[in-house]
Amino acid sequence: MLIVGLTGGIGSGKTTVSNLFESLGINIIDTDVIAHDLVNSDPSVLKEIVTLFGDDILNDDNSLNRKKLAKIVFNNKEYKQQLEDILHPKILDQVKNKIQNYKLRSTPPKYIIVVIPLLFETDFNDLIDRVLVVLTNEATRIQRIQQRDHRSMDEIRSIINSQVNDEIRIDEADDIIENNHDLAELKQQIKQLDEKYSNSAIHDK
Repeated sequence: MLIVGLTGGIGSGKTTVSNLFESLGINIIDTDVIAHDLVNSDPSVLKEIVTLFGDDILNDDNSLNRKKLAKIVFNNKEYKQQLEDILHPKILDQVKNKIQNYKLRSTPPKYIIVVIPLLFETDFNDLIDRVLVVLTNEATRIQRIQQRDHRSMDEIRSIINSQVNDEIRIDEADDIIENNHDLAELKQQIKQLDEKYSNSAIHDK
């Protein structure tokens, strides 16, 4: 079973790409979804985060205010690292368990996609057979983030600057999707990659 790590900068279109793979019947493991579920379902995780950052990051109903937290961590590398120290080991364990469950199926899928926004900044590389990078020009990324998240330009810049740049992503990529055109072009690229991964002779590590 081939394990493909899907990554790219904020606003590059990773969710659109993973949704299109999923529409082809491909199994998706999304680390952002896992992180959200951890915070929502495990009180001990939220308690660790609140202990570190204070009650100001909570909404009135004591749920996590993700925008407030993001504003803190993306402006402070130390805080960002501390948050990652809380979440990433737990996320990594869940990803490993999900991958193992797919491998133990009577008929394992030919490949799966693991969406890892911070693939190059974290310890997920050992799980991945191929790295698929989504590239989009910065102006388009900024426009998408503004429309989706209603963040200020300063916030967007802080987030972009906290991530690795596209030169590093390109250097580390096995495959690249360019998401600067229309949906039809994007679907065509994904169809070609689906055929490539389905026919791949790469075996499990």
